[in-house]
Amino acid sequence: MLELKNISKKYEIGKKKDKTHQVVHALKGISLSFRKNEFVSILGPSGCGKTSILSMISGLVKPTSGSIKLNDKLITCPQDEIGYMFQKDQLFGWRTIEKNVLLPLEIKRKLTAENVNYASELISKYGLKEFVKYYPHQLSGGMRQRVALIRTLTQKPEILLLDEPFSALDYQTRLSVCDDVYDIIKKENKTSILVTHDISEAISVADKVLVLTKRPASILSVHIMEFDKNLLPLKRREQEKFSKYFEVLYKELNNEKT
Repeated sequence: MLELKNISKKYEIGKKKDKTHQVVHALKGISLSFRKNEFVSILGPSGCGKTSILSMISGLVKPTSGSIKLNDKLITCPQDEIGYMFQKDQLFGWRTIEKNVLLPLEIKRKLTAENVNYASELISKYGLKEFVKYYPHQLSGGMRQRVALIRTLTQKPEILLLDEPFSALDYQTRLSVCDDVYDIIKKENKTSILVTHDISEAISVADKVLVLTKRPASILSVHIMEFDKNLLPLKRREQEKFSKYFEVLYKELNNEKT
């Protein structure tokens, strides 16, 4: 359903007339395809362009060359079919949880009875009904991330882009929230792409893990995670094959760093 074909991205830093002007080649010849309902993790050295891939898929940034298609249609600008979940929950402190969830619909003038009812169903379905009149500061970090995900789902996207959505949480909370988010995504049948620096996290949620080289990044390897589809991320970590996947990915990434 989603295809990246021979994507390259260059960034210009500074003014061309300035002596400090330079061109950074972030991505080179990236070709990827994603199936419906697939959960893919992307790993790679720091600064190799992982987030740039998400930005281009979302339509927020244009590739220097190559093409990106969703359901055979070229992506040239932000699409309603694509939802983006950032590192921080980005909830507005002066709005209630309910008002935060409805914000994207409000901005896009889609506050129809049908859409509001759908948002309410998501809020109830995922355990936030009693907190709708609360404000973000009254919730835990994990609950705030759940709100952020539900806010994204109200727009009924086909694809979810997850840019290190658990990185701001402490380790213990991170594990439980990862389970929550994974469970919601699977129940809602969303195609998801996660960018992370955490090897264990990448393995625990993904059907497939992509490893990028250092900049300019290209595809180094692709690994299929052969876990029971019904296992939540925390249970995956207990499986014997988990440590084997970790060892392989750790070696690949360390070789790239050196």
